[in-house]
Amino acid sequence: QGNPPPPLVEPEVVRIHIEADGTILWNGETVAGLAALEPRLAAAAAQAVQPELHVRPDRAVQYDTVAAVMAAIQRNQLTKIGLVGAEQFL
Repeated sequence: QGNPPPPLVEPEVVRIHIEADGTILWNGETVAGLAALEPRLAAAAAQAVQPELHVRPDRAVQYDTVAAVMAAIQRNQLTKIGLVGAEQFL
């Protein structure tokens, strides 16, 4: 009889909301712009199990703000990303 499979570890979900004025929220907490977002992304990328990022841009936010957040996520090599409610950008 082999060993039982290891338990599945559900990844943490981090909700990144981008408000209409460009304010970025990390799980409901205001982040002071992209400069403050980068260290959080780096810490998330360093976790043994990377969190899932659910990015929810406000319908009225400028696209370049969303693109800058997505670029920061990519720079930090986070791969579990979902755009939530972003149909207006597609």
